[in-house]
Amino acid sequence: MTDPLLVRACRREPVERTPVWFMRQAGRCLEEYRALRERHGILEIARTPELCARVTAMPVRRLGVDAAVLFADIMLPLDGMSVAFRIEPEVGPIVERPIRTPADVERLRIVEAEEATPYLFEAIRGLRRDLAPEVALVGFGGGPFTLASYLIEGRPSRDLPRTKAMLFGAPDLWNALMDVLVEVLIRYLRQQVRAGAQVIQLFDSWIGALAPDDYARAVLPHTRRIFEALGPGVPRIHFGTGNPALLPAMASVPCEVVSVDWRLPLDEAWRRVGPERGIQGNLDPGACLAPFDVAARYARDVLLRAGGRPGHVFNLGHGVLPQTDADTLARLADLVRGETAGRALAARSA
Repeated sequence: MTDPLLVRACRREPVERTPVWFMRQAGRCLEEYRALRERHGILEIARTPELCARVTAMPVRRLGVDAAVLFADIMLPLDGMSVAFRIEPEVGPIVERPIRTPADVERLRIVEAEEATPYLFEAIRGLRRDLAPEVALVGFGGGPFTLASYLIEGRPSRDLPRTKAMLFGAPDLWNALMDVLVEVLIRYLRQQVRAGAQVIQLFDSWIGALAPDDYARAVLPHTRRIFEALGPGVPRIHFGTGNPALLPAMASVPCEVVSVDWRLPLDEAWRRVGPERGIQGNLDPGACLAPFDVAARYARDVLLRAGGRPGHVFNLGHGVLPQTDADTLARLADLVRGETAGRALAARSA
């Protein structure tokens, strides 16, 4: 059986057109999701296999995208680590007892992924049975720096003062925490693949807060271990945002694709990533709030800069904003399909 379009594109194989999906596509921009949220909390949906599968599949039908991205939260691995947390509306993850001392790190549990989050893998298995063969199922996890920042700060933070204090001032404690998180993430992501995920994306959303040297010293070795442990069995996407200077380091891990934000034009980002990697992105999510002709102009610029080279996955530079009109996303997906299929046809005819 032929692999889904997204999988083949991530491997930089020749494809009939550019695949398209949107980070956070299963969320508040969808009316069906908003109706479900009136009855269920975010974590309740993520921890209930039937609800998780329903929300994950919603944008495939509504938006016409080439992938379903698992409806989960990057904090879910903490369910098996004896870390109590909640998601506070309009705030984000709240950790009740932040991790700040050696004793805090020592009390963290490492268990088998099926014990920690069995509900998630049940949802993946159900989705893999029910999704059309041509629709790829994207699994994901939070990157170790981003997870560490939530654990240490206890809540979202723009400046990450406690996180940086540990990274700079207590490197042994920092590395001990990162070692635990890496082991948990390896087990978590491997089990997603065993359950049926066909692409894995690692979201290290907060790494843009670091200078390149500090990222290379204190984060990159831990991140590399995760990608090495996953191996090349399924395409691996490395995502970070906020600091284009980190792109060469991000591309140095064994991954197939680097996902880039909008802070560099796509062709320049790809130059920094290198031709041996695919690239995902990089429409500014804010462009989707403008009239469609504006969003379409920005999307065409992304496609123009990709130049039809193998390995491009059309996506946003970060997640869909809640205020986005779902019709805009559906029309963008249709635009990408139409314009890149025509380009591929012309290339074959040439």
